[in-house]
Amino acid sequence: MNAEQTKTKKQEDIILDVQNLKKHFKVGRQLVQAVDGVTFQVRRGETLGLVGESGCGKSTVGRTLIRLYSATDGKVLFNDKDVHALRGANLKQFHRKMQMIFQDPYASLNPRMKVLDIIAEGIDIHGLSQGEERRNRVIELLETVGLNRSHLERYPHEFSGGQRQRIGIARALAVEPDFIIADEPISALDVSIQAQVVNLMKRLQTERGLTYLFIAHDLSMVKYISDRVGVMYLGNLVELADSNTLYDEPLHPYTEALLSAVPIPDPNVAKTRERIILEGDVPSPINPPSGCRFRTRCPKVKDICSQVVPEWKEIKENHWVACHLYS
Repeated sequence: MNAEQTKTKKQEDIILDVQNLKKHFKVGRQLVQAVDGVTFQVRRGETLGLVGESGCGKSTVGRTLIRLYSATDGKVLFNDKDVHALRGANLKQFHRKMQMIFQDPYASLNPRMKVLDIIAEGIDIHGLSQGEERRNRVIELLETVGLNRSHLERYPHEFSGGQRQRIGIARALAVEPDFIIADEPISALDVSIQAQVVNLMKRLQTERGLTYLFIAHDLSMVKYISDRVGVMYLGNLVELADSNTLYDEPLHPYTEALLSAVPIPDPNVAKTRERIILEGDVPSPINPPSGCRFRTRCPKVKDICSQVVPEWKEIKENHWVACHLYS
């Protein structure tokens, strides 16, 4: 395969192409720049992890991709089609092919609906089956996520948090999607249940050829499930690389600080590792700093950081960073 064929093959592998995505919210007379110029691609069949502190905009990215929010600017191309330009039958088809698993398993399920109807909601909307076939399809989905037919007629309040999240996963799978956005799907669960849910998602990905955008703040879990990881800070993507590369050779000072806080099970290694403590608080997205948004807390800040927004560029193969240290 020559270089041109390799390039074409890589382009065919891209299921999601996000270009300079912005999402601003108007609060009174002020503008909250929740997401402000994010660019990345997701390859078919991979898991891209998205991490960062609370309020950095990672969940807003997920909700804007699936059109729960309309984009302020930029483009989202899903299978080469502009998501925010879709209408009618094309929009309905898009909502079948991209699904979401929500953070709160208690708030994301309708308390007035039985599990049968919760999971079958997408099946009904898209007219995929009805009657006995519909019921059997839901039973099959329940068994796929580790539940059973005895749960069909129960209501959400009769389940634990982990079971509810499994119901949410079954609901997302019901319409046979290609791409699933998992918005902090384990953060509301007990630690003992988190690994079960993540292992379930990995198994489903292998069996069904799914592509995931996995949004979380648990760096250890993100490394476990993700092929590549993107790091967000105050509405910007600051680094993106293969999972092992990012954890072993972080380039951005913010990524270095985040990873220095991840617990290491070996006490001897933990003793020798430098803990990077960031000074100050995260600035407001209403009035972010000029230049690099991380400069007010960066231990390696330079004069140029306050004047020029760092360029998002590929420093090494498949390793992107926005930082003046590498310009």
